[in-house]
Amino acid sequence: MPNFDLSQRVAFVTGGNGGIGLGMARGLAEAGATVVIAGRDKAKADAALAELRALGQADFVALDVRDEASCRAAIDGTAARFGRLDILVNNAGTTVRKQPQDLSIDEWRRVMDTNLTSAFICAQAAYPHMKRAGGGKIINTGSMMWIFASSYAAPYSASKGGIVQMARSLAVAWARDNIQVNCILPGWIDTDLTKNARVQVPGLNERVLERTPAGRWGSPEDFAGIAVFLASRASDFITGMAIPVDGGFSVQT
Repeated sequence: MPNFDLSQRVAFVTGGNGGIGLGMARGLAEAGATVVIAGRDKAKADAALAELRALGQADFVALDVRDEASCRAAIDGTAARFGRLDILVNNAGTTVRKQPQDLSIDEWRRVMDTNLTSAFICAQAAYPHMKRAGGGKIINTGSMMWIFASSYAAPYSASKGGIVQMARSLAVAWARDNIQVNCILPGWIDTDLTKNARVQVPGLNERVLERTPAGRWGSPEDFAGIAVFLASRASDFITGMAIPVDGGFSVQT
């Protein structure tokens, strides 16, 4: 369908070598985009690249999202190599599961810098390339922790609340440049990050299954469709939104 066709588009996905990021990267590749996944783990990226290259053109760029120069160089280098940058997916993320009184400032900063500050730097770096191309799409990975509180995830929740508010501000600032900025809010998704949570938080698996109307944990594949929608012409009049992808978890009281 033309509205969802991403042919001739170039997408840059942070944390795209696994989990939700790879799920979105797959969807973008299937829709015809050239996909550049960015991260620190080259060995992990090799497996992701083999999968993506079976769908279309894909590449890997080494990136430390906590380093401003690394972010800007990766974005600028991608735009220079492929001649344009149309889609930015800010997906890199981490967490520290501790009660707030037990957190160190270094742990707080690590989560905030990885989840929030890096997304701003990458968006800022992408802006001139998108403006030059006549428009673009920025997709931020938030979390349902923007909606709900969590005693053991204060910096994570704060970073994900911040990324939604940042997206709204960028959406307003850049709307006249035809750049749409939106967030997805993943629910409980089966990834390496949540596998650790099920070990560290007793009873989590049972509570998630009980509350989720879909009756299951989400999978990275559940994010392919929303990524294509928010990256395509189909969403040209949608900006500043935060869309849950959670099997109905957030609508339960």
